[in-house]
Amino acid sequence: MNHTANTNHDAVLRARVALLGSGTLPIRQQVAAYRLLARVTPLAYLPRLSIALYDYSRQEFAHDTRIALALRAESLDAARRIHALEPERLELLAAALDAYRELLDTAGSTEEAAAAARELASLGYRPGIPDQRFHRLAYH
Repeated sequence: MNHTANTNHDAVLRARVALLGSGTLPIRQQVAAYRLLARVTPLAYLPRLSIALYDYSRQEFAHDTRIALALRAESLDAARRIHALEPERLELLAAALDAYRELLDTAGSTEEAAAAARELASLGYRPGIPDQRFHRLAYH
């Protein structure tokens, strides 16, 4: 069974049209579209989903650490699922992991933040400024 077996093809078409529209789509709608499209075409949409989830966590839920953490965990999960042959996979994974680490640290989950920092180091990256990493990837 393929990824499209349980997918509403009209919804996929609407998501693609919304993303291609001339207007700026609110981040909440971008995330919804990328979540749907990542199930159908993961190679193309998982990187975009990861970036959009990070942006969503910052723009809409900066005041709610619990929801922001869940969104960053989802962003990290999307980054982990990106195909190994994707050229910027490692950079996106590091950005998502660093953003998750940063918020864990802010929330006082120091043990989990330290584990994320160790994983980041195992990838060959240092903790940094996730905003800059995501911004560079988003506008590359």
